[in-house]
Amino acid sequence: MSLARWRTVARAGVEPLLCVAVLLAGAIAYAADPGGNADWYTWYAGLVVMGTPVVFRTVRGMLRGQFASDVVAMLSIVTAVVLGQPLAGLVIVLMQTGGEALERYAEGRASTAVRELEAAAPRIAHRLDGERVVDIGAEQVMVGDRLLVRAGEMFPCDAAVLEGSSAVDVSRLTGEPLPVLAATGTELPSGAINGDGPLTVRALKLGRDSLYARIVELVRSAQASKAPLQRLADRYAVWFTPVTLVACAVAWTITHDWLRVLAVLVVATPCPLILATPVAIIGGINRAARRQVIVRTGGALEQLAGVRVAVFDKTGTLTVGRPVVSLVEPEPPFTVRELLRLAGSVEVRSAHLLARSLVEAAEGELGAHALPEAREVTEAPGRGIAGTVDGRQVAVGSSAWLAERSPSAAASLGVQVARADGLRAFVVVDGVAAGVVHYADALRPGVADVLARLAALGVRRTLLLSGDHALNADRVAAELGITEVRGDLLPDDKTRVVRELVDRGDRVRMVGDGTNDAPALSAATVGVALAGHGGGITAEAADAVVLVDDLGRVADAVAIGQRTMRIARQSIWVGLGMSGAAMVVAGAGFLQPTIGALVQEAIDVAVIVNALRTSRA
Repeated sequence: MSLARWRTVARAGVEPLLCVAVLLAGAIAYAADPGGNADWYTWYAGLVVMGTPVVFRTVRGMLRGQFASDVVAMLSIVTAVVLGQPLAGLVIVLMQTGGEALERYAEGRASTAVRELEAAAPRIAHRLDGERVVDIGAEQVMVGDRLLVRAGEMFPCDAAVLEGSSAVDVSRLTGEPLPVLAATGTELPSGAINGDGPLTVRALKLGRDSLYARIVELVRSAQASKAPLQRLADRYAVWFTPVTLVACAVAWTITHDWLRVLAVLVVATPCPLILATPVAIIGGINRAARRQVIVRTGGALEQLAGVRVAVFDKTGTLTVGRPVVSLVEPEPPFTVRELLRLAGSVEVRSAHLLARSLVEAAEGELGAHALPEAREVTEAPGRGIAGTVDGRQVAVGSSAWLAERSPSAAASLGVQVARADGLRAFVVVDGVAAGVVHYADALRPGVADVLARLAALGVRRTLLLSGDHALNADRVAAELGITEVRGDLLPDDKTRVVRELVDRGDRVRMVGDGTNDAPALSAATVGVALAGHGGGITAEAADAVVLVDDLGRVADAVAIGQRTMRIARQSIWVGLGMSGAAMVVAGAGFLQPTIGALVQEAIDVAVIVNALRTSRA
C-alpha cells in the first residue's frame, strides 16, 4: 500500500479512535465521581464535537440527492444531542465512523493508469539533419521528418521505414504476438519497440496524433465516463430508512415520548448495513490476495460477482502470448531432429524472439545440452543468421534473405512458402534446402476448462476481441468454442465494443494483458489484467490484477466475489431482522436509548462475526 493510501486510511481511522477515547474518558470520570456530572459533560462535549462532522457529511450528501443508510444514524445523533443522551449518541458515532473507516480501507487506491501511460510514452526522437543526428523532444517531431530509431528504442510517432531492416515488437499496441519484420515501406505505430537493427524512418503523424497518444486519451475518457457504483448498503437503505421513520412516527403518535423515538432510532441505526459489507469485502479481498489476485476496490469485488458477459483479449490472455514452434517440415534427407539440431545451434547466438523459440524447441526435442557450438556466426538483424556447425554451413532466416545467399535453395522451398500461413523460418544447409520451421501462438493450457468454469459461475456470453489478424483470432475462437470473435482491432475498436455492451446494460468483465487492452479494461464494468510477466500500464488500468501467469485465477476471483457478496447479504438480512425486532421492543418502551445502543452493539458483533467468514477458505 502506498504512503498516500496509508494516509487516507489513517485519516478515516482517527474519528473512531477519538470516539473511543471520549467514551473511556467519560467512563473514568464516572468511576472517579459516580454522583457527579463530569461523565455527562465529557460525553456530551464529545458527541457534539465528534457528531458534527458526521451530520455535516450526511446532510451534504442529502443535498446532492444521496439518501443513504447514513440518514438514520444522522437523525439518531441529532436527537441524542437535543435530548441530552450523549452516551447513546456516541455509540452511534463510533459505529458510523468505524464503518466509514472500514469502507475507506476496502476501497483500495485509485488507478494511476493515465499517469503510467504518459510516463511510459516516448520522450526523445533522433532527427536526421543530413548525416547529423539531432536529439529533440518527441513533441517536436513534424510530419515528414527523417528519424533514426535505434535497436531497443520506442517509435516516437507513427512512421514509415525508409532504410534498414529489423524485427519490431508491436504486441503491446496491437496484441499481435509475432514481431513485424520491418523493411523499406513498412508502416509502424508509435509505442512499438524496435528490435535488433537501426531503422531510418519518416514521420507520418505528429506525436499527439499517433496511436500511443490515442491509447492514453482512450484510458482517460473511459475512466471519466465510468458510472460510480452504488453501495450495497445504500440499496437496502432505500426501503429500510422509510420503515424506520414510520416506526418513529408511530411511537411518537402513540406515546408522545421523545426518548422512545430516540430508542427506536438507536436500535434502528443500520449498523449492519454500515459494517457488514466493508467487513465482508475486506475479507474477500484478503482471500483473493492469497490466490495472487489483487482486487483494487470493494466495488470491483462486488462487480466480479455479478458479471454476465466475459470479454477476452487473445494474445497473452487465451494464448501464451509469444510465438512457439508449431511445426517443423524437413526436406529429405533431413529429419526433424537433425533440422532442429543444426538450426538451433546457430540460433543460440541470436537474441531474436523467434530464435529463442527455436532453441527452446530444439532443446525440448534433443535435451538441454545437446546443441553443438556454432562457429563463424554472422547475423543480419531481423533477417537471418548463418554459421558453421560440425563443419556444415547453416543459414536460418527469411525467404528474401536466403534468396540473396542461396537462390536455388530458396526456390526449392517455394512449395512450402506457397502453402504455409503465419510466420516461418527457412533453413539452408551447405547451400541445399533443409526445411521450414513454422511458428504460432499456442493456447494456454487448460483455457477451455476455465471458460467452462466461468459459464458455471453465471457467464452467459463470451466474446474474443483481438488486435491479431482475423484469421488467427477465428482459429483460436473455433478451438475454444467461442462464437463471437473479432480480429484486426485497434485499441479504440476494442473500447467501442466494450462500451456498447456496458451501455446496453450488460455487466462486462474484460480480461487482457497488453497496453492495447488498457482502454477496454477501463471501460468495462470490471477490468482484469493478467500481470504474471509484469503488468505495468495494463495492471494500472484494471480493477483486478492477477499476479501469476494463470488464467484460472480469473475464475477464482469470480467465485470469491460471489461468496463474499452472498455472505454480506446474509449478514445484512440477519442484522436488519434483529434491528427490526429491537425496534418493536424499543417502541413498546422496554428499551431505554442507552440500553438500546448496547443492544445494537451486540447485533453489530453478530454481523461482523458472520461477515468475517469471507476471509476463510
